[in-house]
Amino acid sequence: MAITELQAQPGMLVLARESRGLTQAEVAAAMTKVSPGGATPVSQGYVSRAEAGRLVVTHERLELYAAALGYPPELLCLDPQVSGIGVGLVHHRKKAALTASALRRVHAHVALSRIQLNGLASAAALPPVPHRFFRVPLNDLITPKDAARRVRREWSVAPGPVPDMVAVLENAGALVVTRDLDSDLLDAVSQWEAGGHPLLLVNTRAPGDRRRFSIAHELGHLVMHDEPGTGSTQEKQADAFAAEFLMPASDIRQAISGGVDLAKLTELKRVWGVSMSALLRRAQTLNAVSEWQYRTVMIEMSALGYRTAEPVDVLPEQPQRLVALVNTLLTDRQMTLEDAAACAHLLPEDFQRLYVEGAGSSSFPAFRR
Repeated sequence: MAITELQAQPGMLVLARESRGLTQAEVAAAMTKVSPGGATPVSQGYVSRAEAGRLVVTHERLELYAAALGYPPELLCLDPQVSGIGVGLVHHRKKAALTASALRRVHAHVALSRIQLNGLASAAALPPVPHRFFRVPLNDLITPKDAARRVRREWSVAPGPVPDMVAVLENAGALVVTRDLDSDLLDAVSQWEAGGHPLLLVNTRAPGDRRRFSIAHELGHLVMHDEPGTGSTQEKQADAFAAEFLMPASDIRQAISGGVDLAKLTELKRVWGVSMSALLRRAQTLNAVSEWQYRTVMIEMSALGYRTAEPVDVLPEQPQRLVALVNTLLTDRQMTLEDAAACAHLLPEDFQRLYVEGAGSSSFPAFRR
């Protein structure tokens, strides 16, 4: 479609701006700067009216908008609601200090990541593969522990430690992308829209052990929570699910029998791939240590700085489905990088950084003025 026939969609203008972490005034300033010689001044009011759908963005203004945000014009013309890629219900494992604007940026990237992956999958023309995710509604008789046990059973997860959490979710049909989420306050975010495959964005800033727990935590959200609820309650339920999924009571009781100390926790971390803190909490939950023993070991860990940097590195797990998808396009289909980028509604340099150099594990595309 020629640029003269394109018209920006208000919802996508908002998503694109929030994905760059910009205010309306900053977008207006950027549009003014990228105009030839800065001769086309753009006001914050113009951006506000465009996002509200009170004016039409086409032709030269659409080109300015796209250049200012660093996206192809075609992306700005997609309607999130009509295309079925609205943000919807998003779960995230985050700390309370994360600002609302930072969270909106992450939510925007969830929607845009789905657009990118849908575009790449469509271009690859691979046979659709159904996912194996299912819901386990909680009630007075079904607990997060029960939900975790059912998922392990239905997905034929062998007893003992889970070797690779990313592989478990990918084998069940989830789309997993590792990215720098531009914050240390959020470990992972997930979304499962009706009729689609679950999507997880995992923060590369988190160490390997925390990533594994965060992935299991998000799995708990996807399985147990299909509508908004009390935040603190759902977070506790997702944590309980993750603990049982990664450290099943029936399998780990023997490993932590007789109590735990720092040396034992270090050994267990290597085997189970979860943090020493998580193992200690699990021991307390299963009554393998007393409250006094738990507090004593926690004090020791704090004194040694283990609350912020534990010994023993757990290698971060990497997605493989996305790598295979990009390889299919660039190698098997012999598609040019520029054409593949267009399928993902990205500029070539962003596609190179996100899906070739990092194979889906690079940082968010930085805003370029």
